[in-house]
Formats: sequence, C-alpha cells, structure tokens
Amino acid sequence: MSKLWVLSLVLVFVVSMIAGCGGDNKSAEKQFINIATGGTAGTYYPLGGAVAEILNKNIPGMNASAQSTGATVANINMLKEGTVELAFVQNDIVYYAANGIEMFKDKKVDTLKGITTLYPETVQIVTLESSGIKNVSELKGKRVAVGAAGSGVEANARQILEAYSITYNDINVQYLSFAEAASALKDGNVDVAFVTAGFPTAAVQDIASQNQVRLLPVDAAKADEMIKKYPFYTKTIIPADTYAGLATDTPAVAVMAMLVVNEKVSPELGYDITKAIFSNLERLQSSHSVGKMITKEGARQGMPIELNAGAEKFFKE
Repeated sequence: MSKLWVLSLVLVFVVSMIAGCGGDNKSAEKQFINIATGGTAGTYYPLGGAVAEILNKNIPGMNASAQSTGATVANINMLKEGTVELAFVQNDIVYYAANGIEMFKDKKVDTLKGITTLYPETVQIVTLESSGIKNVSELKGKRVAVGAAGSGVEANARQILEAYSITYNDINVQYLSFAEAASALKDGNVDVAFVTAGFPTAAVQDIASQNQVRLLPVDAAKADEMIKKYPFYTKTIIPADTYAGLATDTPAVAVMAMLVVNEKVSPELGYDITKAIFSNLERLQSSHSVGKMITKEGARQGMPIELNAGAEKFFKE
C-alpha cells in the first residue's frame, strides 16, 4: 500500500509539473503588439482601435492595443526605438525616413517594412474665389501658407511649387498650421494655403462656411513629373461639392496613409496581421468614413518601401 501511495504522489507531482509547463508555453505564445496612431481627434486613432480589435479577435494569443501619439514622425521614431511594433504613418514621411532626407536628414531609418497603404491624404491648395487665382503657376509674388516649418505639408507644398518652377524666393512664405492658415485666409492675410489631409477637411470646411473657396488643380503633366521624382505621390480627384459651393472636380495629388512595422514583426506575424485586416474591412469602415477607401486592390499604391515578407506573401496569394 505504501508503495502505491508513493507512486500516486509521484504521478500527481508529474501531472502538476506538466500542467505548469503547459501554462508557461501558453503564456509564451502570447503576442503583444503596440499600435501607434495619432491624436484622439484625428483619423488614425479610431482606425487604430479597430485594427487592435481585429487582431485580437483573429490572431490566437494576440494582445494588441492602440495608443494616441504625435502621429507620423513620432511614430517612426517609436518604431525605431522598439516601443511600438505597428504604426499608422504617411508614405511620404516614410520615404524621407528610409532615405535619410527632409526631417530625417542624417537620421536614416532603414528597418521599416510596409504592411499596406490605406487611403489618400490629399494635398489641397485652397484660395478664395475673390483672390482671382486659378492655377499654381500664378502664385509668384503671393502670400502662401505652406504648413508648419519642417512638416510633411511644408514638404508637399515645396515639391508642388517646384513642379511649377516656383521657389520660396518667388513667394511670400507663411509657415502656418491648418487652423492658422484657415484664419489667415478668412482674414485676408494670406492668398493661398496648402492643406494635406483626407477630404472633406474641417479646416477647409470652416473657410467654405463663410467664404466662396476655390481649390487649385495640379495638372496631370505636373503630377506625372512629381510622381517620377517622388514615387510616394498618387493622382486623385477632389469631387465637386466636397465643400460648399465647389462646382467642379479638382485634379490633385495625394500621399497615402499606411501601416508599417519594424524588424520585431516576423514574416509569419506580418502575414497574420495583413490577412486579419483584409478579412475584416467592414470593421475599419465602421470606425471612420475613410475606411470605405481601404481596399486590397489599392494596398500597394504609393508603397515607398519594401513590404514585410508576410504581407507580400498575402498579396501574392
């Protein structure tokens, strides 16, 4: 009997050890993903919450969470530092980071991989009907709000002006944020303002609520010239009636919002993330109106860097 009792104790001990080891393995299978988005009032934040929900529901062991951040430049730095693994960013800023230019001059970040591009963030060139300005080529000598100094908007403005052979020496440059530019236009302190954002944009709607606005077109030939030099741009159309009183469609260029990961994300996880997102697009569509613009067909439009190998595998399938 005593031998049987000892044997029983041994068996209980062995079973408990196996159970304990099983628990550790289960814990080890947990995958933590921090998702960098943007400000809580912006577009990236609700989309990031939706992506976190999708990943948690569709990838076994996943623990994903979205966090509010200072948006693209901050997100790239967080990816580099390893404090986040997945981030919403603009493709033009990713291009600058990957090539060590513009705001990333001498601070090259070559560890980023693409998951997908999402939707266009359009460069809107806004003026009032009363200005009489109808084309970018007419901006020499004008007061032009080009975005905050060192911002992505400011780089967009400079590149579009360059396509029209206009430099900052040819205009009266005003470094203003969206809100500041809107106020300056309404007050007559600037003639034209550059705004890069998904449309309709609140700052432009604010102007249009009190003034007749005009959007300046980017001619197709100029757009092609820009895309050849800066591959992150895409062509787009701002439809008539996007803003009050806007009577005609306006050809424009856009950069793309996109999702990127750092080297911590394996090809296997990159595949799972991409598959989960594109199998649940309705959740993104319900989180924000721009979600309707996210498609598998457009997922590589304006992609400025190499894809994560797992994402590439998904799209090839």
